Amino acid sequence: MTEERRAVDYESTPLSRQEYIAAIVHLYRGELDRATTWRLRLDATTNWAIITTAGVLSYSFGDRTHSHLGPLLGLALVSVFWMIEARRYRYADIWYARVRKIEENFYGPILRRDPVSPRQGWGQDVAEDLFRPRFRVSRAFALRKRLVRNYWAVFTVLLGAWVMKLIAHPDPAHTWSAVRARLEVGLIPWWLPLCAVLGFLAGLACLVAFGARGSEEAVS
Repeated sequence: MTEERRAVDYESTPLSRQEYIAAIVHLYRGELDRATTWRLRLDATTNWAIITTAGVLSYSFGDRTHSHLGPLLGLALVSVFWMIEARRYRYADIWYARVRKIEENFYGPILRRDPVSPRQGWGQDVAEDLFRPRFRVSRAFALRKRLVRNYWAVFTVLLGAWVMKLIAHPDPAHTWSAVRARLEVGLIPWWLPLCAVLGFLAGLACLVAFGARGSEEAVS
């Protein structure tokens, strides 16, 4: 059995230059397709967030009887999309990193007519990553990246709509007591929505300030 396995063991058979190039080309095309697919998924979640925001704004300001909780519910829903997008970003980064390694160390030297890879052992790094994929950025880094890239604008619109709902819709509120009365909805005390928004803003500030560091983590 061992002898038969050795006879068909293509790993021990030297590859010709043409076979090696063909294998790298197919690997590159596959990894590029993966990176493109996950990049499109990032756009999808951003679109969900924008559509949700538009729906929440239409509902909140469509009737004078609707409370200020509409924009806060929009914040919660968009935050879910934000977390999904951050997860997708971490996966997209895996495939994109492989694509960049192949471009920098294989195609780059070919185009320069200098067949020496800038990074020695890059093929071994790609092979190890194929066997044991790893996230190259932390969850906090991915959340920060997508927040700075897209979601800060969506959150700003929703928070602005919440403030406008409290102070200007359906009628202007000229005193703090009037604003506090609008903050109270049913059994919800006035301070609970205010603390929730302040806590949310504090969390975003901490993420922007301390979430810039990335770290590798095994893909689960």
